Amino acid sequence: MGAGRSPADPAPAGETDGRSDRDEGASEALASAEAETGAAEGQGDRDETAAEAADGQGGSDGSSGGPGESGGSAGQSDAAPADGPAPAGRPRRSRRFPRFTRDTARPEGGGRAASGDAPAPARQWPLLTVLCAAGLGLLIVVLDPFDQAFRVGTILIGAALITGAVLRWVVPSVGMLAVRSRFTDLVTYGVMGTLIVLLALVAQPEPWLDVPILEDAVRFTIR
Repeated sequence: MGAGRSPADPAPAGETDGRSDRDEGASEALASAEAETGAAEGQGDRDETAAEAADGQGGSDGSSGGPGESGGSAGQSDAAPADGPAPAGRPRRSRRFPRFTRDTARPEGGGRAASGDAPAPARQWPLLTVLCAAGLGLLIVVLDPFDQAFRVGTILIGAALITGAVLRWVVPSVGMLAVRSRFTDLVTYGVMGTLIVLLALVAQPEPWLDVPILEDAVRFTIR
């Protein structure tokens, strides 16, 4: 049987020296780590102390400053948000036109022609006047109850449009009769109504208005 070694036997010299060296290296590493931690904590404490001192000095400077200095600091604080980004609470308005139109502005003079307490026909009486006159003219043209009824009905339709132009010009608020700007509505209603009346007057047979220029234009076109 080989010679064994009991736990009570002393360890060899080389093995003991290696183990002691490892223990010393571990203790030195632990000591250096503790020293670095302590140095970091001390540095942090010094930084906090320096920051508190700076805050105290700034407060004392602000309190000892005159009205001009306080006004300057207030102006700087007011100007700071303008230079920086907009606050998150308020949305920043853009000058660009929106990609999708969500609503339309009421045209000039497009308000109610009567107060809100009045019934709906009274609030829209300019539009109803024009529509009733044009509808009566169409009814006369369709029914043809008398001679030259088509001419009378067409003149009535043109007169209704001219009446709409006059109302758009005279009445401040015409309700739904206002489609676009006042100038555009005046030109549209006036030109269309005038042309319809002129066509009704020069219509054949037996025109009520003789315009030689129109006759020459028709003859030239027919040729």
